[in-house]
Amino acid sequence: MMPPFMRLFALRGATTVDRNTSEAILGATEWLMREIMKRNDLEPEAVVSCIFTLTDDLDAEFPAVAARQLGFDKVPLLCAREVPVPGSLPRVIRVLIHYYAPDEHEARHVYLGDARSLRTDLESAQ
Repeated sequence: MMPPFMRLFALRGATTVDRNTSEAILGATEWLMREIMKRNDLEPEAVVSCIFTLTDDLDAEFPAVAARQLGFDKVPLLCAREVPVPGSLPRVIRVLIHYYAPDEHEARHVYLGDARSLRTDLESAQ
């Protein structure tokens, strides 16, 4: 039997932390990545790349460290600063993930903690 047609998908996720510490950033990133993997039936082997951003008030750790510890050690990971828009939600970690899945797959974006308020339009984010 032939494997199903695979295509490239992208999904977004975000979470918040209550303090700028390595432990808080790693813990929140691990929770976010585990939820994304669970809700999308995703394994690190299917992931092409992950781009993490952090708001300016977070600099105690790279979110990529948590992803590597979850098995994303062979996936290109990038960390960057979020655009500091006045009045935007503080202490936010965001991720954009590119991955392969069967053509009929539907990406389920994941927004956790206070970040749920960022995308109330996405039912799967809740």
